[in-house]
Amino acid sequence: MAKTIALTLTEDELEILVDALEADLEGYAEAAEEAKADNNKEDVETFKQAALNIQKLLARLQDMLPD
Repeated sequence: MAKTIALTLTEDELEILVDALEADLEGYAEAAEEAKADNNKEDVETFKQAALNIQKLLARLQDMLPD
């Protein structure tokens, strides 16, 4: 398991990270679709795994955002 770290952020910084991860997630989803169209199964799996990891982190960070 990966080593955990403690990180202190302002709410604005947290929102910036969430926005950046959402954009990154879109990029990986598009890359997976392109790899699928090119019949590149290895890249499809790589991009899907990256997107899944981003989704997990994004969900954790979104839970920390104030309502």
